[in-house]
Amino acid sequence: MPEEIVHGKPKAPAARRVSLREWALDSSERLWRPAGTVIAIVLALLVTWHVVYGNHGLSIWQQKRVEDRALQQEIKDLQQENAQMRQHIDHLNSDPDAIEREAREKLHYAKPGEIIVNLSDKPQAQQQSLPAK
Repeated sequence: MPEEIVHGKPKAPAARRVSLREWALDSSERLWRPAGTVIAIVLALLVTWHVVYGNHGLSIWQQKRVEDRALQQEIKDLQQENAQMRQHIDHLNSDPDAIEREAREKLHYAKPGEIIVNLSDKPQAQQQSLPAK
């Protein structure tokens, strides 16, 4: 059986003894691709976890969106309340009868000679009946 020639050198027979260095290189070449694949998968999983659960991840972003919506609604409500108060102030500044009405209702003011009678909306507590003698 003739020997095969590779790059000008005869190919070594199959039973040739392999040195430790050649064995290590061959093993590393065979193991590098699966190990590299495992490392790449682990890194991809770590990056995915960080994107979803990290300090600036999707879960935090979703919480901030909900918080932003609530704050936007609160701002809208406060702006409406401010507009109503501005209207009320303008009304009080322009209408003297409105000022008098506010003074009478909220501050319980009266004109000289008037008597204020307070009719409470709450029913008075029933008086305790005295025992019969």
